[in-house]
Amino acid sequence: MVQLTEETYLYDPNLLLKLDFHRSPANFKPFISAANPGEPWMKVRPLKDSDYDRGFLQLLSQLTHVGNVNRTQFLTRFSQMKASGDYFVTVIEDTRKNEIIGAASLVIERKFIHNCAVRGRLEDVVVNDTYRGKQLGKLIVVTVSLLAEELGCYKMSLDCKDKLIKFYESLGYVAIPGNSNSMTIRYDEGPTLKRNATAASGSSGTVGDSCQTNSQFYNFFSPFCY
Repeated sequence: MVQLTEETYLYDPNLLLKLDFHRSPANFKPFISAANPGEPWMKVRPLKDSDYDRGFLQLLSQLTHVGNVNRTQFLTRFSQMKASGDYFVTVIEDTRKNEIIGAASLVIERKFIHNCAVRGRLEDVVVNDTYRGKQLGKLIVVTVSLLAEELGCYKMSLDCKDKLIKFYESLGYVAIPGNSNSMTIRYDEGPTLKRNATAASGSSGTVGDSCQTNSQFYNFFSPFCY
């Protein structure tokens, strides 16, 4: 007898059932939502710890470099995200193929400003190339945007390429003149920054936790003002 392993959601899937898609300025033709994504074989849900086997990382590779992340690294990062309670990675699954075809992440930032408010950041939006034309880009972005509102965020921010500005404007995002820049220091490419010699001599060559992801520092000027 085969014993089935229980799957774990990154966050409570019932949160998605509370979202009112009529609150979004997005123009869906025909109308779709997280609860009714337009096809009976599509499902919008939180990321699961078993999605390593559903091509989640392969989907992300359509967006950017992922690296050779093994199962242990994936599960370690998943557990860390779940324990923090501030990561809401949301996916669209093709249940016919048991495959992840769309994804976006809501990351919560906890602030001292605005009476210790929380701010949402939209990250890692991607839809499988072969499924484009089914409004899935709009669907996944609106889902996590409404989720940010449901979780009490006072605003939601994103960083996008110029060619995508019109798309995000159609979903309610606004670029404020004079405050629409994004600035980044990358530590995984370009000229090597000088590091403390003592730290370097004592380094084992491994930085960070067991997932060994690349570190980035963002001096982020979002499409919104602080």
